[in-house]
Amino acid sequence: MPPADGIRVVSLLPSATEIVAALGMAGAAVGRSHECDYPEGVEALPACTEPLVDPRASSEDIHRSVEALLSRALSVYRVDVERLRALCPTHVITQVQCEVCAVSLAQIEEALAGWVGRRPRLVALNPATLDGVFADVRRVADALGVSSRGERLVEGMRARLEAIANAVRTERYRPTVVTIEWLSPLMTAGNWIPELVEIAGGRSLFGAAGRHSSRLDWADVVAADPDAIVVFPCGFSLERTVREGGLLAELPGWRDLRAVREERAYLCEANQFFNRPGPRLVETAEILAEILHPGRFAFGHEGTGWSRLPISSASATRGPWR
Repeated sequence: MPPADGIRVVSLLPSATEIVAALGMAGAAVGRSHECDYPEGVEALPACTEPLVDPRASSEDIHRSVEALLSRALSVYRVDVERLRALCPTHVITQVQCEVCAVSLAQIEEALAGWVGRRPRLVALNPATLDGVFADVRRVADALGVSSRGERLVEGMRARLEAIANAVRTERYRPTVVTIEWLSPLMTAGNWIPELVEIAGGRSLFGAAGRHSSRLDWADVVAADPDAIVVFPCGFSLERTVREGGLLAELPGWRDLRAVREERAYLCEANQFFNRPGPRLVETAEILAEILHPGRFAFGHEGTGWSRLPISSASATRGPWR
């Protein structure tokens, strides 16, 4: 069904762009963020934001640049206000969850100040848990006048997640899992990730559901000696994670960990899956299920969604690991 006449959406968040498309409203999109790259074809839309840090820099350099900007109360991104206004959107979708991940609500409110004519409706998303993601799907659907589609999308996501959870409900083996969401400094994943680990039949050791990702003390990881380690630096593609993931071998005690000895350290596609709180969190759960219970699940994500970091993997390049 074509989108309602007159609706013009600028989505400044990759997950929101995916939600809009999953609701059958891709034809209403007229603008995007610089990071929106799914579904295919969305790159043709004009980008209304750009980063003020170099996304190609090392993990530590990115972290330092972001901290320097935030310490001066500056944004990590720039909004192209003129382009945004020229697109004449009826709806602008942004977020309030993380100033590092995307353009903030305050920036968009500032960009809309002094708007000539009818101001676009501002839709702000704030997911911290799976229920929060479902609420955001409904929020976008309601704003675009397709509430029933939002309900169907949420029901479909829930059904697929429940199917995974039901398949491992009787599993006696529920491996302990350390999630690594940033490399330098080391950080473990919070928000919806611990829930997805549990759905996939594991036990997340450090991250807390519904809370922001937090610093991870490597000594605590060594002491916990997890069954599995899952690495997905925020915003990194699988290829980039593979290039940089070998540096983990430089951490003290890395090769002595059970997960490493048994080749249960995994590198994942974070840009498309883990860090996007939208419809493809279901695929994230599938990736985790394949990783944690390979004898039970085979969704076909290996090689594109995740790969194994073998015990022989080591890097000759030392980095400033914490």
